[in-house]
Amino acid sequence: MMRRLWERLRQGYRTIDFPTGHSELPAPFRGRPRLNPSQCPSGCRACADVCPTNAIKAQPLQIDLGACLFCPACSEVCANGAIALSQDFRLATSTREDLLLSASDVKLARRIEGKLCKLFGRSLKLRQVSAGGCNACEADLNVTGIVVFDIGRFGIQFVASPRHADGIVVTGPVTPNMVLALRETYAAVPAPKLVVALGACAISGGSFADSPNKTGIPADIPV
Repeated sequence: MMRRLWERLRQGYRTIDFPTGHSELPAPFRGRPRLNPSQCPSGCRACADVCPTNAIKAQPLQIDLGACLFCPACSEVCANGAIALSQDFRLATSTREDLLLSASDVKLARRIEGKLCKLFGRSLKLRQVSAGGCNACEADLNVTGIVVFDIGRFGIQFVASPRHADGIVVTGPVTPNMVLALRETYAAVPAPKLVVALGACAISGGSFADSPNKTGIPADIPV
C-alpha cells in the first residue's frame, strides 16, 4: 500500500487543466474537422463518396458532425486540403442543427444559465442508457471519471437509478428492444430533466442509420 501511495505522489498532479488550460492529447487523436471550401475543385465529390455514413455534402462543402465517425477517409482522399482533422475535442451543441459544420465554425453549447444553473449548476446526476451501442461511447464515458479527466470536480456524477438522476445520457442507435427501457428510464427521472444524445449512433444512427434494427431516440423524448 505504501509503495502505491509513494508512486502516486511521485507522478504528481495528473488532472488536465480544463477548461482554462491547454489539454495535451496523443498525436493520433482525431477531433473536429477543419474545412476550407475554397480548395474544393468544381464538381468534386471525392470526400462525400468515400464517407461511410454519408455525413458529407459537397458543393458547398458541409459535414454533419452528428453522423461523422471521425475516420480519416475524407481527409486522406482530398488532395487539395479542403478537409483536415484537428485535435479540437469540443463538439457539444445545444441543437441538432448546430452540428452541421460548414466554412464557419460549429456553434458550441453555451454554459447553462438562469433557472437551469440554479437547478443543476452545483450538482448534476446522470443515468446512462446504453441503447444498443458497440460499447465505444460507453467506454469513453467511463474514462471521464478517471484522475486525468475527473468530471466529478464539476459536480457531474453518474448514478445507478434514474430516480436519483437529473437527466439521462443515451448512447447507441436505440434498437427496438431498448425503446421501452429508454422510455421507462426517462419517465422515472424527476422533472425538470435533461436528455443528452452521445455519439453518432444516438444522434443520427451512425453506422447503423440504414439498419432495420435502428429506431432512434423516440420523438416523445426531447433531446
